[in-house]
Amino acid sequence: MTAARDVLRGRLGLPELAELRPGEFAAEVKREQLPAVADQAAGAGLRLATLFATDDGPAKGCALHHLWAAREPPGFVRIWTRVPADSPRFPSIAAKYPVANWFEREVMDYFGLVPEGHPNTFRVALHDDWPDGFPALRKAFADEQKVPRVPGNNPHPFRPVLGEGVFQVPVGPVHAGIIEPGHFRFGVAGEPVLYLQLRLFYVHKGIEKRFEKLPWRHGLFLAESISGDTAVGHALAYAHAVERLTGVEVPRRARYLRTVLLELERLYNHVADIGAIATDVAFAVPASRAQVLREGLVAIQERLFGARLLRGTVALGGVKCELTLGRRNELLVHLDRLGREFDDLVKLLIDSGTFTDRVDGTGVLGTQAARDLGVVGIAARASGLDLDLRRDQPHDAYASLRFQVPVEEGGDVRARLMVRAREVEQSLSILRQALEGLPEGPSFTPLPDALPASSSALGWAEAWRGECLHWVQTDEEGRVARVKVTDPSFKNWPGLGRAVPGNILPDFPVINKSFNLSYSGNDR
Repeated sequence: MTAARDVLRGRLGLPELAELRPGEFAAEVKREQLPAVADQAAGAGLRLATLFATDDGPAKGCALHHLWAAREPPGFVRIWTRVPADSPRFPSIAAKYPVANWFEREVMDYFGLVPEGHPNTFRVALHDDWPDGFPALRKAFADEQKVPRVPGNNPHPFRPVLGEGVFQVPVGPVHAGIIEPGHFRFGVAGEPVLYLQLRLFYVHKGIEKRFEKLPWRHGLFLAESISGDTAVGHALAYAHAVERLTGVEVPRRARYLRTVLLELERLYNHVADIGAIATDVAFAVPASRAQVLREGLVAIQERLFGARLLRGTVALGGVKCELTLGRRNELLVHLDRLGREFDDLVKLLIDSGTFTDRVDGTGVLGTQAARDLGVVGIAARASGLDLDLRRDQPHDAYASLRFQVPVEEGGDVRARLMVRAREVEQSLSILRQALEGLPEGPSFTPLPDALPASSSALGWAEAWRGECLHWVQTDEEGRVARVKVTDPSFKNWPGLGRAVPGNILPDFPVINKSFNLSYSGNDR
């Protein structure tokens, strides 16, 4: 434990850096030190994974937290500072590190803390009719209170139309398809897109505030509802945080079963996305084949685990499901057949010139832009960023399994499709290893009756869309005081905004689908 801490102490120039538990480090600094420490962390090869605030009560005021991910030694470093009530401001790092842009503005919206030096201090999460002076994540804000709406207050500063022949095309927030609301405003000169502006948070549900009102065991059900297609990913992130907080070690069999569940979730989503990309370029045959493969997966998941989308399968301390030898073999046979049919599907797509004409060079997100914006998951790996928590900070059974992390360099729709296709191959390999090597023993271990008081822990999981992070903090009585949820879509939506300009407006649906970001996960 101390070797990793000492390495990070030297790299960050923080002799006070403490190791809270394996892979998790923390240090308190003065407010004015935050930009210098950020420079030191970035210079040492760490990346900003999330940024958030906490309200520690009237006596202590608020605190601001920067969480940095380190690959070697593997772990997460939390740098935090006090923000007193009589001076609710902190130095922004967003001008130099764009990944912090939305995070700092969210802190401003929900905690009323001002990021000094931020290049854009307009709201990102709160909408125009939300009145000033109602920071929804402060302890003094009662979530049951009625908030007076102020029509026309603080209108969102959309970029004005400038230049002859330049027009704005608004799309949403209500869409023709069955998707959740999000507003896209395009600046176009004919068909070419000059810029794209996003307006989200139409489906903010107060998830993080709700965690504070629930018994901590019930938080698992709330985590599963953050984004419906990532029930396993978010459930695991929350469970990992609680288990690390209590010091509980999950049985080896449960860790393998959790890996099976997470890879199945990855599998059915990737197959569905590849079919949806085909749909958006009007390639009906592979789209239909992908839908058949996806339906076969979710049907066998319902048969074996009781839930089509695997909700309710993860437990605090293990899993709620079991796999007999017969069911294991049934799943392996199904996966073998799926693998063969999936190979034919991908070949059909890539061998079609009309398809590749639509996806090659479309919606390019360059490597540097992806790195600056902190993009994660599929989108990051398609833009040349070699990031994957399953390998870099292994959880569950991944340290015991062999797999590769697919990385593409193109950054376009084709690259994002190929990352999915190659990840399907890797998922099939991981599933075979986990199912064939499933150890005997219990699949659940009980947790203590209470959480430790005045403590915190981080949980993480590499879900199918990218990394899910849950940071859980308790108060002096062991109750949940704060849960910070970071969904991969929150970090990837700005990447979509960067990838669309330079393309034609009819290509937006396929670019958008190649990212396939979650409104619900982003808005929480």
